Amino acid sequence: MPLEPRGERGAPFVLVVPEEASGARLDRFIVSALRGTLGAPTRTELQRWMEHGRVTVNGAKKRAADKVQVGAKVVVDPEAPPPSTAAAEDGIEFNVLYKDAHVVVVNKPAGLVVHPAKGHATGTLVNGLLGLGLFDRSSFPGVAADDDEHVRPGIVHRLDKGTSGVMIVARTPAAQESLKVQFAQHTIAREYEALCVGVLRGRTFDTLHGRDSKDRKKFTSKVREGRRAVTHVEVLAQMSIACHVLCRLETGRTHQIRMHLAEAGHGILGDPVYGKPPKSEALRELGAGLGHQALHARLLGFSHPDTRERMTFTAPQPTDFELALLTLKALPA
Repeated sequence: MPLEPRGERGAPFVLVVPEEASGARLDRFIVSALRGTLGAPTRTELQRWMEHGRVTVNGAKKRAADKVQVGAKVVVDPEAPPPSTAAAEDGIEFNVLYKDAHVVVVNKPAGLVVHPAKGHATGTLVNGLLGLGLFDRSSFPGVAADDDEHVRPGIVHRLDKGTSGVMIVARTPAAQESLKVQFAQHTIAREYEALCVGVLRGRTFDTLHGRDSKDRKKFTSKVREGRRAVTHVEVLAQMSIACHVLCRLETGRTHQIRMHLAEAGHGILGDPVYGKPPKSEALRELGAGLGHQALHARLLGFSHPDTRERMTFTAPQPTDFELALLTLKALPA
């Protein structure tokens, strides 16, 4: 926890290394100590701050990989992110489920990228939101993406390109900070539906989560060090060769559900990254017809950043998901 309370937004964080954190990497110590704190940086933001000399240990600038020692005083001086350079665009299709002065809740279709990044600077949800005038690009602070120099104004969580469903976007910096804290403290309710291969019993996955050393685009639980990833899986319908499941997230790591199901031998139908071609020709054809993973974020619950009222939004199964489920149910036992 911070040694000294922070004043206005942007004031430095001051930390003292406790005995149990002695020997940890500096960047990991800071991220862990500030997790769930208002104004806490993302890992990418922290890296940028450190490169610009805004993190000191006992008054000296240090590298991310340097080890911290018990009793050391760590000062983290936040740096304002650059404004987004994303262009406003009309005609990008998604449904707005709710909006007010603080947040907008959308139902994102599969195939829509959330924010600009390498390879797709346009045609994203952020471009569409800007096109609707739902936030001011020039004054809204951006949040750097994990793997790019682009910034993503208002985005506090993401759905993969091939995943559909409910997302919340902040319309003000204050709302963004509030939602970041809720996600960090795991108080956001998230439920997903998936169609996966094989016969699966309800279970809870509680594993580590880290990048796959053999494929940097993938994540795996088979790491020595990583963040905790917890997914609760309930079977909604068991078909002869596939399963319709409900996944409740306790944590929200990148590709978490896809990783957990695939590593258990129950890859999501149509998953181009984690799924292996099913033995069943019917499943292969169904997955190819979808063209994306059969994963849908059906529910999102959060506390409103301004009123603190608990709000919950749902999105029905998209048509292709619904048709795939009906096809699976019609397959002979």
